[in-house]
Amino acid sequence: MTSEATSEQEVRALPSLSVQAERLIATGVLEHEASRLTAADVRAAAAELEGRAGAGALLVASETALPVRILVPSVTRMQRGQERPGFVVVDMEDLEEFLPTVEAAVPDARVYAVEDPSRGDGMRNWSPAEASEAIGAESRTPFTVAEGVHWALQVPEVIDRNACFMTIGSRRQKKNGFDSRTPALWISNGTGRDGRERRGAVKLGWCWWNNRHTWLGFASGSRRVG
Repeated sequence: MTSEATSEQEVRALPSLSVQAERLIATGVLEHEASRLTAADVRAAAAELEGRAGAGALLVASETALPVRILVPSVTRMQRGQERPGFVVVDMEDLEEFLPTVEAAVPDARVYAVEDPSRGDGMRNWSPAEASEAIGAESRTPFTVAEGVHWALQVPEVIDRNACFMTIGSRRQKKNGFDSRTPALWISNGTGRDGRERRGAVKLGWCWWNNRHTWLGFASGSRRVG
């Protein structure tokens, strides 16, 4: 990892929800057989939400309407002149089992908005357990994995070397408690099972609940509007 990274203040602000809708539609992902949304659905939802959500809010398709796994490849990043699609690590075959937590309760809507997104740079090198407590104390809500992927789709530079984030609003329930893995988005170095061809690509992987990483903050928002 290099020491240079885009600061949170330098991350480009989100455009209007209607512009975000067009970006999502342009990926072609709504045509996937697993999608339960049409372009008309997304445009109508974005137009309606613009009257209720604050400026700078993030447009999100719920995981039940648009599975995260099929959206990840649309999160592209340039590496040495080549566009690299995002990918899910091979040992997250159970990604669909990482569901929104009580702290990240999503609206009962196929498309909704999250206000005031933050990458949580000030929490870099914190454990997810520590960050969860701090986010709650600030009356904010942790991002789900779907919200993190949608943000990276709309503003690619939010995932940068030395400045990426975890999405602790999504966890996998077990018989007693939660899975210790925590979803996160960062940039692949192209090593190990990632493969050299994925160097520089956005990677949806995981970190342990009690571990700390100097390059990972914790994404959160102020509230969801659905």
